[in-house]
Amino acid sequence: MAANHLDFLVNRDDWHTTKFVEGVEPAELAPGQVLFRIDRFAFTANNISYALSGDMIGYWRFFPTEEGWGRIPVMGFADVVASTHPEVEVGTRCFGFYPMSRYLVIEPGKVNAANITDGVAHRADIAAVYNQYSPVQNDAMYSADHEDQTMLLRGLFMTSFLCDDFLRDNDLYGAKSVIITSASSKTSIALGHTVTSGGHAKAIGLTSDRNLEFVKSLGCYDHVVPYDEVKSLPASEPIVMVDMAGNAKLKSTLHHHFGDQMKYSCSVGATHWDASAGSAEELPGAKPEFFFAPGQIAKRSQDWGPAGLQERLGSAWVSFRDSTDTWLSVNREYGRDAVEDVFQKTLDAKTQPADGQIISLWDSAEEAAG
Repeated sequence: MAANHLDFLVNRDDWHTTKFVEGVEPAELAPGQVLFRIDRFAFTANNISYALSGDMIGYWRFFPTEEGWGRIPVMGFADVVASTHPEVEVGTRCFGFYPMSRYLVIEPGKVNAANITDGVAHRADIAAVYNQYSPVQNDAMYSADHEDQTMLLRGLFMTSFLCDDFLRDNDLYGAKSVIITSASSKTSIALGHTVTSGGHAKAIGLTSDRNLEFVKSLGCYDHVVPYDEVKSLPASEPIVMVDMAGNAKLKSTLHHHFGDQMKYSCSVGATHWDASAGSAEELPGAKPEFFFAPGQIAKRSQDWGPAGLQERLGSAWVSFRDSTDTWLSVNREYGRDAVEDVFQKTLDAKTQPADGQIISLWDSAEEAAG
């Protein structure tokens, strides 16, 4: 089997410290196992938030490794190159969460046309959606011509769609506007698009001076405000906030500015991960909470049925995906140096908001394709 396995590991106490670990896949799979060969995956600021909430949400448990180190989950595509599971055929191509690696062995517990669910013990208490691999031949949201956009945007779009749906499900807590921090991040752009296209609320994007013109050019926000002008926002009307930045000082400023008019406040990401630590002060307005997308998936799967949820997601996804053609710049890179470079630049917020980084631990496109 694979004698050229490679993992990218991150020191859990110092994310700037990384290493590559070579290895050899087992000569044989145990009964009921499946071996994926991962050809490429996306890496965005959203993946940094996985590291930040690795213990709270369980991202570090997805793909355990040696003590003190972690494998950050990424959205990618992989092909089944070996299988001892009677319901999973060699050659099946799947979209899902993978480690930053060349290979992954899973132990499917539940297999149906829509998903292959990893039933390995260390992922048993993780939300089911994180353990599912979608065969492309049965995936209504799949397009062979849009694999890169799918890796970059589909996972975070689903989070944004579900967050918007959660707000609507709660009548926006009486508000008519949604503040979205880190407005240049792809998750925020997806949420801005979903809010404005739905027509049920105004989307207010907050961003840095550096990204101000880019964010304004997107057309997915009704109003764009630089961070140093947030106190200029009228504080007399009810408002809700979706915090993608994770900046404790910014969150405090906004809560104190809006006071009791802050009707709902949730955190989704942490693009400003290095500013996430803050005091445990009691903030005015609604108590900040973490938005957990799988909870809304479970609710809507029950409300609408799995097929109904997928239909709504699929329609909204195509609308958002097509809207990115005007600004998204996809860049594919291969090999260890590329992976390290993209990781460090993303960690240090040195990427451009229009960049879409697709990377692979294989040394070339030909090698990645197998």
